[in-house]
Amino acid sequence: MTTFIVPKNIFHGLGSLENLKTIEGTKAVIVIGGSSVKKNGVLEKTQNFLSEAGIQSAVFSGVEADPSIDTVMKGAKFFAQEQPDVVIGLGGCSAIDAAKAMWVFYEYPESTLEELAAPFAVKTMRNKAIFVAIPSTSGTGTEITGLSVITDREKGTKYPIVSHELTPDVAIIDGELCASMPGHVTANTGLDALSHGVEAYVSNIADRYNDALAKGSIDLVFKNLPRAVAEPDELETRQAMHDASCMAGMAFTNVWLGIVHAMSHQVGGTFGIAHGCGNAILMPNVIRFNAKVTGKYGDLAALFGKTTAEEFAREVAGLTASVGVADSFKACGIDEEQWNAKLDAMTEHALKDPCTLFNPRKPTFEEIRAIYQACYDGTAIDF
Repeated sequence: MTTFIVPKNIFHGLGSLENLKTIEGTKAVIVIGGSSVKKNGVLEKTQNFLSEAGIQSAVFSGVEADPSIDTVMKGAKFFAQEQPDVVIGLGGCSAIDAAKAMWVFYEYPESTLEELAAPFAVKTMRNKAIFVAIPSTSGTGTEITGLSVITDREKGTKYPIVSHELTPDVAIIDGELCASMPGHVTANTGLDALSHGVEAYVSNIADRYNDALAKGSIDLVFKNLPRAVAEPDELETRQAMHDASCMAGMAFTNVWLGIVHAMSHQVGGTFGIAHGCGNAILMPNVIRFNAKVTGKYGDLAALFGKTTAEEFAREVAGLTASVGVADSFKACGIDEEQWNAKLDAMTEHALKDPCTLFNPRKPTFEEIRAIYQACYDGTAIDF
């Protein structure tokens, strides 16, 4: 018997930020990244709607891309000072992921990142606060998932914290918040959403509920991502990509992900490659690898009138190229000597990543290493 877990309330559609007025609480801490949500007025709108609901608010800002454990601990200290009963992650994936981790350390201050990175190690949450997620990028689906990815800079490793306890109580999916997103961010986050749909669809615990959402999200990304990059002010397209991201999130938070993410976590943590870019580079060869044990990629190829996994892999590569994202790690500027020096460590960490547990085909060290190398060189590999 399986479960399907999503936030209790999901408000979606252009202008849906206004639903903040329905939130109950007395004090909120809003976690943001840089200045974008200040400049575009989203932070001010958020605080005004909270004020209408009778909720005071304080802001923790400065969350960096690939949020670090140092930033998370600073945020947890801020939470302890402010004592919120509502935690709000506002902005891109980094802000929301960091807010989730701060929330855990706020409720369980004696925890360590290593402990929390063990599968489903998070204890019962909501002892002090509820969680509201408001994304301003369309990719990670973190507003809907029980996942937070935090980086240990000293070790050069990303740690996924995985637990349904981290599933937000409220998610607000408002495409208007994405209007100022730069083209390269739109492209990378959109490809991230695609990778979530694809990996959820072939997960080794996939089911009908999640399959429908995953396939629907994939269809939306292919139909809308190129236009979202080319015409950033087209709000209906922005909303379609926001919905695609959310739908993919609903799918993968229930059936999890695979080795695209296990491997991308390491490349991002080691070399700073944008997560969506890393996923896009890895996807075609991971599709080829997994196709030996599942025929489900043929279902996805059928979206384009095709039949085979290889044809679907080429569609993914074609979409990646069409939105200007690199097709290899070498093309991202990673020095070959540095790549070779880190390759075995990345391979080892990818094998231990929780996402690897849900891949349809169990990989060996040598197979992960071979996929990495092919994706560095930009070549297709035959498994």
